[in-house]
Amino acid sequence: MKKAIIILSALISLESCRQKDRFDASGNFEADEVIVSAQQNGELISYSVQEGNSLKEGSTVGQIDVKVAKLQKEQAEASIKALQQKTGNISEQDLLVKKQLAVQQAQLEQQLHERNRTVNLIKADAATRKQLDDIDAAIEQLKRQIAVTRQQISVNNSNNNTQNRSILSEKAPLEKTAAQFQEQIDKGKIINPIDGTVLVNYALQGEIQTIGKPLYKIANLSTLDLRAYITGTQLSEIKLNQQVKVKIDQGEKGYKEYSGTIIWISDKSEFSPKTIQTKDERANLVYAVKVHVKNDGYLKIGMYGEVVF
Repeated sequence: MKKAIIILSALISLESCRQKDRFDASGNFEADEVIVSAQQNGELISYSVQEGNSLKEGSTVGQIDVKVAKLQKEQAEASIKALQQKTGNISEQDLLVKKQLAVQQAQLEQQLHERNRTVNLIKADAATRKQLDDIDAAIEQLKRQIAVTRQQISVNNSNNNTQNRSILSEKAPLEKTAAQFQEQIDKGKIINPIDGTVLVNYALQGEIQTIGKPLYKIANLSTLDLRAYITGTQLSEIKLNQQVKVKIDQGEKGYKEYSGTIIWISDKSEFSPKTIQTKDERANLVYAVKVHVKNDGYLKIGMYGEVVF
């Protein structure tokens, strides 16, 4: 009886171990890794990236020397300012002529008022006809001057419009050139694109960088994806957004368990391990799946993991 109990206990223990070691799929953890590259040529004059650093999205982590681009932008802006001064001078000339016209019109009104007063004085025998003739002559002279001034304003406006169009035609390309240099200046700043941890650093301060040269590799490790493989017969057991159990080896403590979510199921089969399909190897067809797992700090890229559906 005692021997039977021992055998039964051993069988239960063996079955327990089998249940503990059971899994439906296995694979390795991975993350979306972003390689940040230089977007400008020049010396890396400041750089604060180190492997293991946690960086925030949008933070400035370095600066490439862009003195040449800044000087070129300043030159384009100086040319634009010179054009603006030209248009300013045109406006001043036009303003002087308009002031002249206003003075002439005021003089004409004064002469017309004086003519009316002189006519009344002639009726009262207090003024002579010659005085009235002189006033009429002055009025005619002012009218001719006003006509000439108005014609000059019209000509000036026409010339100003032509000159302004010419100046503006030069200004637009200069503004575009300045904007291009500003874009080069902005690209001298190294802006971190995502929240994450620096996996690999490729650059050092003081080095000469070129456009497209990798600076560092970063990935968001707050969540990782376990890429596992299942057989065709297991496809009916899973679906997108399904909650599953993920296990990693914890040494003598056995397994550490996590809750995961299936976020992707491949729509194409592939061979494991071979890539050539034969009639006898169709049983080797597998499908890749991705399981999203929240990382508590223990999960690492490339770590082996198991999935229980």
